[in-house]
Amino acid sequence: MTEESKGVERVTFSRGFDVCIMAIDGTWRRDCVLNAISDTDASLTVEGTIQGLNLKEFFLLLSSTGLAYRRCELVRVNGTEMDISFLKGKPGKKRAGGAAKDAERIGA
Repeated sequence: MTEESKGVERVTFSRGFDVCIMAIDGTWRRDCVLNAISDTDASLTVEGTIQGLNLKEFFLLLSSTGLAYRRCELVRVNGTEMDISFLKGKPGKKRAGGAAKDAERIGA
């Protein structure tokens, strides 16, 4: 499938954007450069080795404080280049329960 047929536009950074990838449980972290990003995926250059890391599911940290992040999975590795896709959460499960509890709490 070509990028055009996906219908998703990718933003490519000429100099890259400094980001990090981190394990879901926080046991490892690697500095990276974000080369391109779309709503569904991204392309990174990893600094250091990723050998032995569990890349089935991890976080892409978009800010130095960790307040902006996305859950990801590895799609492809080619040397230090890495393509990832963003994982979607289970739709509405937490929000629906949280909203219902909030409504009960305020007496709605």
